[in-house]
Amino acid sequence: MTARGGLGTIRHATPRVWRGVAASPWLYRALTLVIGAVAWEVSARSVESILIPTFLETVDGFVRLGADPRLWEALFISNQALVVGFLIALVIGIPLGLAIGRFPTLERITNVYLNILLVAPMAALIPLLIMSLGLGFASRVVLIVLFAILVMVINARTGVRQVDAKLIEMARSFGASELQIWRRILLPGALPAIMSGIRISIGRAVEGMVIVELLMVSVGIGGLILSFRGRFQGEMLFATIFYVIIEAFILLGVARWLESRVVRAAGRTGR
Repeated sequence: MTARGGLGTIRHATPRVWRGVAASPWLYRALTLVIGAVAWEVSARSVESILIPTFLETVDGFVRLGADPRLWEALFISNQALVVGFLIALVIGIPLGLAIGRFPTLERITNVYLNILLVAPMAALIPLLIMSLGLGFASRVVLIVLFAILVMVINARTGVRQVDAKLIEMARSFGASELQIWRRILLPGALPAIMSGIRISIGRAVEGMVIVELLMVSVGIGGLILSFRGRFQGEMLFATIFYVIIEAFILLGVARWLESRVVRAAGRTGR
């Protein structure tokens, strides 16, 4: 290859490289983060408030908090209630939603309770939980269940309803049993909506975990946030919030990966 040909190839390839970079979503995400960080730093310095740290102070607090055993102890305490509450919501919510979507009589019975949970502010239920269950582990778990279960039920119900009724009629005409209809038609058809509900419920469960510890029992992450707020350590408070956000993003990423795998496997099984 001649030198002129090599330069021509490089010039021809350069626009393609730039187009690939410009089309990447990571470029825009990075630019958004940079713009947000600069705006945060400038606005915090102009306000000069002890309650609003600058971006660089928050980064420093994030690093220092990562080396602090109190953070990991708080995460361990909070995630105990999160895991138990989410699993209870999963075990109850998915079968209940599937049953409601399949049997109209059950839907008529439970519809009013679902609507109540849908419009009721969950934070307002905290005094009732304190009066009923006290300030222990059980009340924290129950509130997380209430935050997470509703989305699971509604999505599972919607998934069953989205299945074409003609497929069920055809299966019955060929002598399929109710169990075979569930295994071959209803569950594969409802699975995308179920997995989407599980993914959304993870965010709701993390939200409930923090709210219950802020408003009811000052332990775990909520207790750490209240401690930093009381000491006017704004950079540590913001850093704690960022750790919670990172955990939520990790959980959502795992759920999204699991959703794609499960839905793909169900599609192969349903054929």
